[in-house]
Amino acid sequence: MSTETTKKPSVLFVCVHNAGRSQMAAAFLTTLAEGRIEVRSAGSQPAERINPAAVEAMAEVGIDMAAEVPKVLTTEAVQESDVVITMGCGDECPYFPGKRYEDWVLEDPAGKGVDSVRPIRDQIRTRIEDLIASLVPAAK
Repeated sequence: MSTETTKKPSVLFVCVHNAGRSQMAAAFLTTLAEGRIEVRSAGSQPAERINPAAVEAMAEVGIDMAAEVPKVLTTEAVQESDVVITMGCGDECPYFPGKRYEDWVLEDPAGKGVDSVRPIRDQIRTRIEDLIASLVPAAK
């Protein structure tokens, strides 16, 4: 009898404005996980629009996030996620027992040009690759 479940793991990325780091992380996870992981992102105080330098930096690696919009963090989004990854929102991020929490300390790309955003983007990609490896068993 198989104990395998068909439920995909779900990840929520949270930062204050949901305009840079969390959006880049969600875009990378969506692309690199190829549908194997459910992806959400939100902000405790969402900005009006996505950081244009983040959009440009992601476009350079073939990921289009120009149509994304910052979303407000809801209790439901946290409850529905298996893994909650915070990026600089500190005490503003809700906590629920039984969830896997990670805090990724990354420079905030707000107000920075694309040259300053590229290293942040590359750090996020490396962390996303590690996250996928921890959530999805390697194909044999």
